[in-house]
Amino acid sequence: MNHAGPAPPFETGAISHPGRVRSHNEDNLVTRPEFGLWAVADGMGGHENGAMASATVAAALDGIGAASSAADLLARLERSVLAANAELRRRAHEQAGATMGSTLAVLLVHGSHFACLWSGDSRIYLVRHGYITQISRDHTEAQDMMDRGLLSAEEARNWPRRHVITRAIGVHDLPSLDIDHGELESGDTFVLCSDGLTGHVEDDEILRAASGADVQGACDALLALTLERGATDNVTVVIVRYHQDRRVQTRWMPNMRQPKNEAP
Repeated sequence: MNHAGPAPPFETGAISHPGRVRSHNEDNLVTRPEFGLWAVADGMGGHENGAMASATVAAALDGIGAASSAADLLARLERSVLAANAELRRRAHEQAGATMGSTLAVLLVHGSHFACLWSGDSRIYLVRHGYITQISRDHTEAQDMMDRGLLSAEEARNWPRRHVITRAIGVHDLPSLDIDHGELESGDTFVLCSDGLTGHVEDDEILRAASGADVQGACDALLALTLERGATDNVTVVIVRYHQDRRVQTRWMPNMRQPKNEAP
C-alpha cells in the first residue's frame, strides 16, 4: 500500500557563491516552503559588516513560523524585518555609525496567491507562459534616473553610480519595502537573485534557464554562466516553481493590516 501523501506544491532550487573576485560571501538566502517564504539578502558595509547584515536579516526571516492567514504572514514578515532593522541599527551605533545594511527580496505564498516584497537591488522575476517579468523595481540611483528620463538603459549600465542603492534594511530607523501580489498559476516560476547575477546575465538568459525542467539545475547553470563571465560580485539565486492551481480566497494587504470585519 502506498502511504505517500500528495506532492508538495513547490519545487525549490538555491545556490550562493562568493564569485571570482571577492573572498567573502556577503549574500544569504532563506528557503522555507513549509512557511510559504523564500528570500535573498545581499549585505553591504564591507566584508564583516555586509555578511553580518545579510545573516541578521536571514536569521530573522528563518524563524517566521507558520501563519494562519495572508494577513498573519505579512504581519510576521513585518515584525521580522523590523527586528532585523533594529538590530543592525544598534550594531551600527556601537561601531560609531559604521555602514551596514542588506538588500532584501522576498516571495510569500498563502493558498494560491503570492506576494513579493523587496528593498534594494536584489530582484524578483516571474516566468509564466514562456515570458519573463521583473516584478521588483530596483531601488537604485540609476533606476531613479531612468524613471525620470535622465538615463537610458544602456547609459545606466555604465553610469559611475549605478550600484548606489536608495533603500536597504538597516540603513534607516524604519525599513521600507515595496510590495506586489497576484494569483498563482500552475507552472509559475519565480527567480530571486542578488545583483551579482543580473550584473552579468540578461533577462532572456534567466528565462531560458528557469524554463527548464530542473530548478536546481537552472540555479547551477545561472551560476556557471556568471562565473564564466567573471563573477565580480557574490552570486545568489533561488528558483521556486508552483505545481498546483488551487482556488483559495486570500487577501494581501499592502499595509500589512487586515481591515476590521473582513475575513482573512
